Amino acid sequence: MVVYCPATIGDFSVLPISIPPLPSFPKTVVHHVYVRRNSPKVPTADDSRSLFLTNVPVDSTELHLRGLFTALIGAGRFESATFDDERNALHSLADAAPAQLARQLVLHMNDNSGANKKRKREEDAEAERAREEAASRLPGTWTRTLRRSGSAAVVLLADEKSVEQVLKAITKLHKSKRYPTWGEGVGDRVPALGSAWLKAHNRLSYPDRDAVQAAIDAFSTLFARKEQEAADTAKRLRGEPDEDGFVTVTRGGRNAPASRNEAEEAKRKMLEKAEKKKAELTDFYRFQLKDRQKDEQEELLKRFDQDRKKVWAMREQRSKFVPEK
Repeated sequence: MVVYCPATIGDFSVLPISIPPLPSFPKTVVHHVYVRRNSPKVPTADDSRSLFLTNVPVDSTELHLRGLFTALIGAGRFESATFDDERNALHSLADAAPAQLARQLVLHMNDNSGANKKRKREEDAEAERAREEAASRLPGTWTRTLRRSGSAAVVLLADEKSVEQVLKAITKLHKSKRYPTWGEGVGDRVPALGSAWLKAHNRLSYPDRDAVQAAIDAFSTLFARKEQEAADTAKRLRGEPDEDGFVTVTRGGRNAPASRNEAEEAKRKMLEKAEKKKAELTDFYRFQLKDRQKDEQEELLKRFDQDRKKVWAMREQRSKFVPEK
């Protein structure tokens, strides 16, 4: 029985793909992926050459999507794919990105050798932190990740023209009825699912004891260092008085470490208070206010005198004007 499916639903183009038969289900199935231009809430430079996909198959990988788009518009147009669960995992890293970019911008603005050496030290420190983060993770227990039903992905293509070609190719599929085959060209480049996948998971669930102990030690070292950094920051910021001149004693007393959120909040309040205090001290004393008013009055008189001279000059020119006969 052939089920009718429209070519578009709202802003989405419907991409039908053919799922080949499996030993557990020996029938070909047509799966529908919904595609539109990517338009996130926070625009990026690559939005014009990216596509948003939803309802991707649960066994989707970047290689599967690469093969799918190769079947649609040919090779060399597909760059990368990011799934929604991977984007959520990167949210914790996005908070540190603005500070890192600002630090790199300041370093690149200085062209002297001292700045170059400082930039090299910053890059080495970032690489060392990345290695420590990787070493502190426990060994994985799955050889391949499955997606939730109805998951989404963002596909980055070579250029904006490739996006147009993909949307046109999807429209042609509904006329020709020759749907691309899911998993074509992937082969053995991704771990197999089924019983082999579950056997591998059962084997990886009992990792080497030394590897687990090394990951635990690395995590404990990293956690202890970050905790000490947060305590030092809180200790430095905790002694700052508030607007009324009082020093707030945070949770645990003055000698106990505060949480990282409390330290960041205290730092933000300290900066805001410094800006406010600077603005208030501008006219804090009476002589400061009188001096400022005197300067404003002198400036006003100066502008008035200039305007008066301009008016007299215009009147003189007007009196000397002689009409032509």
